[in-house]
Amino acid sequence: MSLFDTRVPAVLLRTDRNPFHHGTLGAVRSLGRAGVDVHVVADCAHSPVRASRYVTALHTPPPPGASSQDIAAALSRVAARIARPAVLIAMDDACAVAVARARTELAPSFLLPDQPGELPARVADKAELAAVCASLDVPHPETLVPDGPAEAARAAWRLGLPVVAKWSRPWLVPPGGGLRSTVLVRSAREAGELYLRAEEAGSRLLLQAFLPPGADRDWFCHGYADRSGTVRAGGCGRKTRARPRGAGLTAVGRWTPNPRVQALAERVTAELGYRGVFDLDFRRCGTTGRYHLLDFNPRPGAQFRLFADTAGLDVVRALHLDLTHRPLPQGAPRPGRVFVVENYAPLSALRAARGERGGCEPAWHARDDRAPGRALWALWGRHVAARLRERALRVRDARPDSVAPARARVVRQASAPAADRTGVCDRPDEDRAGRP
Repeated sequence: MSLFDTRVPAVLLRTDRNPFHHGTLGAVRSLGRAGVDVHVVADCAHSPVRASRYVTALHTPPPPGASSQDIAAALSRVAARIARPAVLIAMDDACAVAVARARTELAPSFLLPDQPGELPARVADKAELAAVCASLDVPHPETLVPDGPAEAARAAWRLGLPVVAKWSRPWLVPPGGGLRSTVLVRSAREAGELYLRAEEAGSRLLLQAFLPPGADRDWFCHGYADRSGTVRAGGCGRKTRARPRGAGLTAVGRWTPNPRVQALAERVTAELGYRGVFDLDFRRCGTTGRYHLLDFNPRPGAQFRLFADTAGLDVVRALHLDLTHRPLPQGAPRPGRVFVVENYAPLSALRAARGERGGCEPAWHARDDRAPGRALWALWGRHVAARLRERALRVRDARPDSVAPARARVVRQASAPAADRTGVCDRPDEDRAGRP
């Protein structure tokens, strides 16, 4: 007899159009292997995800930037097609915020964690997160919220260059406009110029003290806070390779128990009354050894399958079991397990495939679901070729007598102060995970 109530399907929701969002495939496989019907509400037209044998049906998603009302309306149409209650799982921050706000409207058709409707918005908004950390006495990089370009320049000098610049609501940053949700700026002038693009970005600019990356400094903690608030499944991992290098999404991660990070995550979620899946990012200060909370993602992290225990339980399965009132199996952790995103770290994937203590979880390739792995390389090759063509055109069109402005190095996850400054002047932001 299955542990899962397979009469209850799962609906995965994502408006981010990143075709290489491997977390979506991880959720499809995790629940599909358990016998659960998986409906995907996401743009998968040019994604390897659509090739998975575990996808029951694909549904047209709302466009990026859709309002909570538009997202709720789209989900209502999906619910009418499914014609039975389903577990709803938001796979990006924008959807997590929208679903929480529309919980009352969605509740008749979907099973959802019971928590305050504005809580996901509070923790996903990087400005609000700084204030949350200050109120809970949780280490967080010193963060300033300027109210003009001149003040942005002064704030950069005060924090000490370089500084991390973020938009407080990264999911509102329009694609294709040249803006990044998080960048490292190296001059006060650059900070002031960036402030002038706030209207385009759709949210406030934050400047944050920079905590340099280094060996053994980048950590993440995934978990599921159940109906009672107890954290189940998940675990702590160490980012051993990132894209971009030093501060990006996890290309290679290792399950590494860390009692200090685990305790911090459990305290934050308990004091906030958070319910559901979470993905927290930390960076350890090289000077003080303190762990700074950089990001609170109110959804599954893209590498959540790293934390599949000996009973096969991960945070997505824990969510489905708990919301359908099924007991969660008691498995043992598997420290040393490795997660690898093959298109971002191909050599690491080859090394891991030869044998890792605790096993290896590739993001795309699976023996029981080969089609997405095969589709990946053709799609990735076209993606890389298109990027190279764009770069070549920019070089060709650049005038020889012009001097191109220095480009800010992209930083995908926040950083924090070398001197461990944790005071907060107003509040901060983050980056959109999984974007190539």
